[in-house]
Amino acid sequence: MALGTAAAGYELRFDAGRICLDLLATTHPGERLDGLEPLRAWITGSGLVPPGTALAHADAGWLLGFRELRGNVRQLVRGRKTPEARPYDLALARVNDLARAAAPPAPRAVPGEDGLLVRELAGPPGCAALLAAVARDTVELLTDPVARAAIRECEGDNCPLVYLDTSRGRRRRWCSSEVCGNRERVARHRRRAALARA
Repeated sequence: MALGTAAAGYELRFDAGRICLDLLATTHPGERLDGLEPLRAWITGSGLVPPGTALAHADAGWLLGFRELRGNVRQLVRGRKTPEARPYDLALARVNDLARAAAPPAPRAVPGEDGLLVRELAGPPGCAALLAAVARDTVELLTDPVARAAIRECEGDNCPLVYLDTSRGRRRRWCSSEVCGNRERVARHRRRAALARA
């Protein structure tokens, strides 16, 4: 499981299997994108930009943009298309608009301190370009029948997270074996111990 910690001790998760699903994980157990520092940490941790990319120019508009996109992705991943699915249609239109709005940040290879080539961006990334990258990831996920069929909801108690099940045999049950899986194993052990005492 990939975890990152933002400046204020926020635990950010990057184990859902897709950037757009990792964005959904920023709402559990509470709002993780509640400021610019956590947003900057999420953008870097998700791999949208290389480590060390300057994001000081990010402002409150970025925060609103990523939260809005997150809501649209949630609607598309969790919602179902029905005849009265106006929220679904609006979310789909918004994601499609964002996906075509801007080119992704342009990478380039430059020599690192050790002489090996490293990736950096040709210039500071814009919010529209980063939102477009996440929106394109959403479009790719939802239009790929194999990937779409691998979307699962965590079976952990009170865990609303979704993830892409790429495990052998498609038997993954939890968003994370270390988080929800461990909680389930501990709860099972306690139930067995209680039964043994009774």
